[in-house]
Order: sequence, then C-alpha cells, then structure tokens
Amino acid sequence: MPFAYYENLDPEQQRIYRMSDGVKSLRVRAPGALSPLVDAVRETLAAGARAPLERASRALTDALCERLDVATVRVQVLEVRPSSEEGELHGLYTWEAGRIPRLQVWMRTAKQARVVAFRTYLRTLLHELCHHLDFQLLELPHSFHTEGFFERESSLFHQLVPKPTPRGRKKARE
Repeated sequence: MPFAYYENLDPEQQRIYRMSDGVKSLRVRAPGALSPLVDAVRETLAAGARAPLERASRALTDALCERLDVATVRVQVLEVRPSSEEGELHGLYTWEAGRIPRLQVWMRTAKQARVVAFRTYLRTLLHELCHHLDFQLLELPHSFHTEGFFERESSLFHQLVPKPTPRGRKKARE
C-alpha cells in the first residue's frame, strides 16, 4: 500500500514509486566476510572519534558497493545532528551531476550530543546508501521512501548483523 504522498506524485513519479516498491531486498555477495568491517564501525562509534568512524564507515560502504557492482559514494561523518522543530537530521544523500555522490551521517544526538546507538547509526548509513543504490543499481530516476525502500534497507542490515542463533544450534554458512 503506497504512502500518503503517492497521491501527490505525477503519473511518471507514481510509476517510479511502484518500481521502487516492487524491489524488497538486495543480496550482498558473501555478507559474512564483511563482519570485520561492521565490527570496526561498531568499535569506532563506541570510541566516539569522528575521523576513525568516517574511515570505518567508508570501508564498509566501499565493500558493499563493490559487492553490489556499483560505483562508490563519498562518505562524510559529522558530529552533532542538526535539528529544528520538525526533528533531527540523521543522514543525507546528495547527488549532483558531474560530482561523486555524497552520503552524510551524524554520529551524535542533537540535544545531548551523545553518540548514537550502533544499530541506529548503521541503519542510517544503510538508509542513505539505499538512496545511492536506487540510482546506481536499480537505475531509478528518483529515490522515494517506499515500503520496498525500507525493506531493502532492512535486508542489508540483517545480512550485516544477523540475528543471534539460539544456544546449541550452529550458524548456517554464508
């Protein structure tokens, strides 16, 4: 079921929205091999240092882009989230003709400047990367927030951070 803003889109945009909504997941080659990169993001985020977190985030997004056969994106990690009456900005994807696309994520909350939780940070990073993938992988002319978009984001997250296996059961090989 489309989100409410679907009705405000022109027919061409609605067609693109439906195309986006139809893609529910993205499969990453050998996602288990990315565990050290995910761990590096977790550890550098916990340490609260921006530059190492930016390097770790860039390494992870570069590896994901490589595994999905798309051009890389410039990653920029910023400190405290900007905020307004409408809320906090968690991340931003920017594409301009002739320039390398840029993905920005903020690592600290707006009100108390606390380092955000790992899962929140990683989901934000993947969310912004999904905008890049909409253009580069799916070749969509627009990147809309559709149910399919959010499912793609979740599919990437669960490949990178699999649910723990119950005790006594062995984890399946990837």
